[in-house]
Amino acid sequence: MESRCSREAVVEALREKGPILIAYSGGVDSALLAALAVRALGKDRVRCVLLDSPLLPRREIEEARETAGRLDLPLEVVAFPILEDETFRANRPDRCYTCKKTSARLLKDLARREGIGTVADGTNASDPGTYRPGLAASDEEGVCHPLAGAGATKDDVRRIARECGFPFWNKPSAACLATRIPYGDEVTEEALARIEAAEEALQDRGFSQVRVRMHGDVARIEVPCDAIERLFSMRNVVTAALRAIGFAYVALDLAGYRSGSMDEVL
Repeated sequence: MESRCSREAVVEALREKGPILIAYSGGVDSALLAALAVRALGKDRVRCVLLDSPLLPRREIEEARETAGRLDLPLEVVAFPILEDETFRANRPDRCYTCKKTSARLLKDLARREGIGTVADGTNASDPGTYRPGLAASDEEGVCHPLAGAGATKDDVRRIARECGFPFWNKPSAACLATRIPYGDEVTEEALARIEAAEEALQDRGFSQVRVRMHGDVARIEVPCDAIERLFSMRNVVTAALRAIGFAYVALDLAGYRSGSMDEVL
């Protein structure tokens, strides 16, 4: 999707919303949205909420806090016990619907307590064309998408962030750890921790964009195609590291990294 959405268009869209609570993750989309919301509305009319659960790597949580600190964002971290939900743990293809429905209601409750009428997230104009049942849940709960509303695509978001001088403009895309587990396999804290440890081991070895998909005792690694050769050259070290984490077999996906690869079976 081609677009040349401007920073001013996003700021203007935010001014129309009034006081706002932003579902913040520290990713490029939500961080840019939060920073522009503060510019548009003032810090006292913006609240950023990070929902903390085992679905998020600890490294991402810390980076999200650091980004909020650098941008002077009004951030609150709130526990999100989504693994207590049996429907979510069952990991059906609409798993994200359950999660977003629950999280949206939590965010709305938090906003209501502070007299804030608008809850927003970082959905951009590139997102609706992909399989995102969570987006339907957010829409049903009245969560607004200022970036998408202003016509900002993912490329626009990164460009605007770069123009603003934000160092996170090229941060790799992230997704909750449950996306590494095949539909139908239960989402457990143990599985999420193993995936997190495996991806951290690869990140520590220089692979910033990486997914470790968990198929029972098999770790299927996805990295960008231009990084496959380098990973293969490190196969002995990587295999040893992931076996130490608890995987019996380690496989390299020759198709390379792609967002939402677990949805390919649908």
